[in-house]
Amino acid sequence: MSANGKAPAGGARGKAATGAGAGAAGGGGSLLAQPLVGPSLGRSAAFLGLFVLGAVVGVAGGLVQAAWFPGGLLLALGGAAGLFLGGARAVGSRAGAVAPAAGWMVSVILLTASRPEGDFLFAAGVGSYLFLLGGMAVAVMCATLAQTRQSDGSAVRLGK
Repeated sequence: MSANGKAPAGGARGKAATGAGAGAAGGGGSLLAQPLVGPSLGRSAAFLGLFVLGAVVGVAGGLVQAAWFPGGLLLALGGAAGLFLGGARAVGSRAGAVAPAAGWMVSVILLTASRPEGDFLFAAGVGSYLFLLGGMAVAVMCATLAQTRQSDGSAVRLGK
């Protein structure tokens, strides 16, 4: 029972609703205690668009890096980095960098597979390996280093 004579909502009987778990927004509980909610329709469409754009950049990069070796490789990796970081900034979360990176990865992996006729797009050379490994490293860096929104409320500051 609480101070007003009512039992606490949910399964929190016998536990105090004070401290960090009480939440600053009116007793909503900690972030970990909140139910998971999927992204909105517009956000899902943005992620799908970024995924498709990542696939397109992966195909274009695969063609460009083989055509002009040193410059094409740098152009392909720079385009991928721009898309990954731009996606993160446009959506405002790290998932904005992961969606185009996933599309890039799917398209590049599909292009590396050889066909039954023996045709393939990526040759076993230094440029192809640098494109594959460099693109993965760029995707990880952009997803890790992407600036996300931070709350500016005083409740999130330590010691206050």
